[in-house]
Amino acid sequence: MWRLIVACLSLLAAAPAQAQDLIRLARIADIQDQYVGGEMLRAVYAKLNIRLAFEDVPGKRALALSSAGEVDGEIQRIGTLSRDYPTLVQVTPAINYIEPSVFATKHRFEVAGWDSIRDYSIGIVRGVGSSEAGTRGMAHVTATTSLDTLVRMLDADRFDVMVTDLFSGLATVRKLNLQARIYPLSPPLERIHIYHYLHERHRDLVAKVGKVIAEMEASGELAALREGLVRQVLSGQ
Repeated sequence: MWRLIVACLSLLAAAPAQAQDLIRLARIADIQDQYVGGEMLRAVYAKLNIRLAFEDVPGKRALALSSAGEVDGEIQRIGTLSRDYPTLVQVTPAINYIEPSVFATKHRFEVAGWDSIRDYSIGIVRGVGSSEAGTRGMAHVTATTSLDTLVRMLDADRFDVMVTDLFSGLATVRKLNLQARIYPLSPPLERIHIYHYLHERHRDLVAKVGKVIAEMEASGELAALREGLVRQVLSGQ
């Protein structure tokens, strides 16, 4: 009996360390830059001997899960996320960047910031913070649940233009074989650095993960990894 009790106590003592060997992150479904960011983070966490798993859900659902602690964090979000979701702790430096861009089927104009699309009807993906912030206060904005749906609605002329990350938009247009109809306008609306977030119960990990990101950034490993992943997605491999 004593041996059994000792064995049980040993298992309980080991539980926190074992639990930390797997981190589950919310990943916005069907957004290709989330795939790229996730694979970049997989390489980061591997250096800490921690495995990653992803929960593919719509953008708003992702935030509900991560802020409530039902998953361990977010792959990547804009820098102001903690203001609205204080249980999510930002990991610095930035893990990635996005370039919100305008896509169209009929209109052609030089993009000059967010105000240059104010008079158009616009489609965005609900829960994508950069798109929601950039179009806030605009009169004709339609929010969809996924990027696939957004692209299909633009193809069906449900709005004049759509806004999404340049890379993700190009990848989804290609996937749906709509390159002959849907095209990006130049230049991108802006470039935004985006950050990995962990639920506050993992505060002990924040500095460790940030240190690895900084080292990989300084060595050029992070940029090379991103470039390879983007090329892989856009080539359909």
